[in-house]
Amino acid sequence: MITVNINGESRQLPDALPVTTLIELLGLTGKRIALEFNGEILPRARYSSQLLSEGDKLEVVVAVGGG
Repeated sequence: MITVNINGESRQLPDALPVTTLIELLGLTGKRIALEFNGEILPRARYSSQLLSEGDKLEVVVAVGGG
């Protein structure tokens, strides 16, 4: 198990999860999101290759339509 910080909350996750799996676990598959990974915007193309490690910090923002 590893502990990561997601939007200010500590969460326990299985070891070496890719970001795509985290997105599925959070119920955000198919939604328009922006993801900051350890202080930098993570390009969508890297979601499947970026593995989470102990102590990683993520901020996930979901785009909301409206006007």
